[in-house]
Amino acid sequence: MMLATIPPPPGQLIQVGPLSIHYYGVLIGIGALLAIALGRRRWAALGGDPDLVDRVGFVSVIAGLAGGRIGYIITHFDRFIDRPWAVLFLWEGGLAFFGGLTVGFAVGVWYARRLGMPLWPALDAIVPGIPLAQAIGRWGNYFNQELYGTPTTLPWALEVDPARRVPEYAEFATFHPTFLYESVLNLCLVVVLVFVVGRSTRLRQGSIFWAYLAGYGLVRFAVELLRTDTTFRLLGLSRNNWIALFAFLAGLAGLRWWQRRGPDRVMGTPIDQIDTAGDGDHDGARVAGDASQGEGDHEAGHGDGHDSGHGDGDHEGSSAPAQQ
Repeated sequence: MMLATIPPPPGQLIQVGPLSIHYYGVLIGIGALLAIALGRRRWAALGGDPDLVDRVGFVSVIAGLAGGRIGYIITHFDRFIDRPWAVLFLWEGGLAFFGGLTVGFAVGVWYARRLGMPLWPALDAIVPGIPLAQAIGRWGNYFNQELYGTPTTLPWALEVDPARRVPEYAEFATFHPTFLYESVLNLCLVVVLVFVVGRSTRLRQGSIFWAYLAGYGLVRFAVELLRTDTTFRLLGLSRNNWIALFAFLAGLAGLRWWQRRGPDRVMGTPIDQIDTAGDGDHDGARVAGDASQGEGDHEAGHGDGHDSGHGDGDHEGSSAPAQQ
C-alpha cells in the first residue's frame, strides 16, 4: 500500500476574467527573472554594470524561446500539418530545451561581446542562472502532467490523470516525477557552480561554463533514462540521452583543456584587473562596467569564438507538451 503520493495538479491555468494565465508560462517567466537577478548580483561582484546583464538576459530569453520552439517544430512537424498557426501557441508548451539552449547561448554571447563585456567573466556570472531557471521551469511539466517517468510505487510517486497517461502505461496510476528529479538536481548544480567551482582558487576564470555543460549533461542523461515520452531510440537511448552524453563528455574535455589553455587568472578576478592582451578577452573589459557610455561605444574584440554546440532537444508530452 502506498503511504503517500504527489497529487495531480488542480489545473493548467488560472482564469482571470477573459484572461487565461498558464502556469507553464508563469513558471518560465519566474525562472528567467531569478536567473537574471542572480547574474546581476554576480556580475556586480566582479565590478561590472548589472544593467548589462538585464539586456543580455532579455535578448537570450527571447532567442532561447524561439530556438526551443523551432527545435520542437522540426522534431514534431506532423503535429502542425493540420494546424500550422499553432506554431505560435507557446502557451500550449512544446519547447526543445537543447535547441533553446543552443540558440539562446549563441545569441547571448554575441550580444554580450557587442556590449563590450569580457566573455569568460561574463559567462562565470551568468551561466549559474541557467540551471536555476531550469529548476523553476520544470514545474511547468507538473502542471501540464507531461514528461513524467516510468510507473513506480515509491512514496513520492506522481499521480497522473487517466487522460494524461501515455498509452503504454494506461493501466498504471503513479509514475516517477522526473520533473521533480531534474528540478532538485538542477538546484544542486547551481550550488556546485556558485559555491564550489565559483570559489575555487585552482580553476581558471571561465571554468563555470564547462562545469555546467558536464553537470547538466550528467543530470539530463540520468533523468532521461526514466522518461517515457520520447519515441526515437538508438541503441536503447533517446535522442536527448545522446545529446546529454555528448554535453557531459564535451564539458569534461573542455574543463581539462581550459585549465591548460584558458586565461592565466583564477575564478572571481575582477574585470578591472583583467589583462586582455593575450587570453582572448577583448579590451571591453573596462568599458563593460560603465553603461553610461551607451551600447554603441562598446566594441567586442577578435578573441576566440565559443559555440555551445549542444544540438536540439526532443520532447513529446501530453496534449500540451512543455519544455523538455
